[in-house]
Amino acid sequence: MPVVPLSAILEPAFDQRYGVPAINVFNDLTMEAVLETAVEERSPLIVQTSVKTVRSVGASTLFAMWQAMTAGIEVPVALHLDHCPDRAVITDCLQRGWNSVLFDASELPVAENQRQTVEVVAEARAHGAHVEGEIESITGVEDGHGSDDESERQPLQTVLDFIAATGVDVFAPAIGNAHGVYRQQPVLDFARVEDIVGKAGVPVALHGGSGLTDTDFARLISLGCAKVNISTALKMTFMRAGLDHLRDAESTDTWDPPSLFAHTAREIRTMVTALMRQFGSSGAAS
Repeated sequence: MPVVPLSAILEPAFDQRYGVPAINVFNDLTMEAVLETAVEERSPLIVQTSVKTVRSVGASTLFAMWQAMTAGIEVPVALHLDHCPDRAVITDCLQRGWNSVLFDASELPVAENQRQTVEVVAEARAHGAHVEGEIESITGVEDGHGSDDESERQPLQTVLDFIAATGVDVFAPAIGNAHGVYRQQPVLDFARVEDIVGKAGVPVALHGGSGLTDTDFARLISLGCAKVNISTALKMTFMRAGLDHLRDAESTDTWDPPSLFAHTAREIRTMVTALMRQFGSSGAAS
């Protein structure tokens, strides 16, 4: 199965109540490792790129990597631009071939956010792409975007009106979750997810997934969190794997970059395999 629209990945996950990992990659090694794992696990996958990664690696280079690595792929995958407040970057990525974007205008008043999101949805539709919406900033700074201050949660009716007016395909609410490493055990608002899903009928995107308990994941996925974002866990796995291997290299005075890359990729595949099995997406592409 080739690259598919986001809806082709999230609709069955939402209906059957499993979660699809949406993993933020940042170079060729991480992109290749998560895609290889999806094929091995027969799991759908959403590959995400932050604005910081788009700007540091380059949109053209990232998309060329994506095209090369997904040519002939046998599981459903989508390429998503995560947390982007910059309309120019959204336009650039949509024109190059990203088929999903999160327009993050959560720092704007809801009315202005809604007005611009309507425009982004229309632009995305012209490219056959989908849109994730957000009206409340998720606590925490990730790849240079966000704030450590928790934003005010909007009334349920405001959320429902936004979803209906914009036509977003997936919605990311603030439910006590946070980007990055949790400084304390989060207090999650499960009822809010249940209310949004029950009344709006759209999948919910769970941000700040790294660090939640197995029980938290299971309950949120069962309530309709079909898209589960993973970023910090991948960064930590990548850097810890490299650090461990480099310490061994130093102690043995053995310096072989390909072995470093292979070791890091194995650690990433192990981590992603565990997530796919935990979220229930393993085997869903069979």
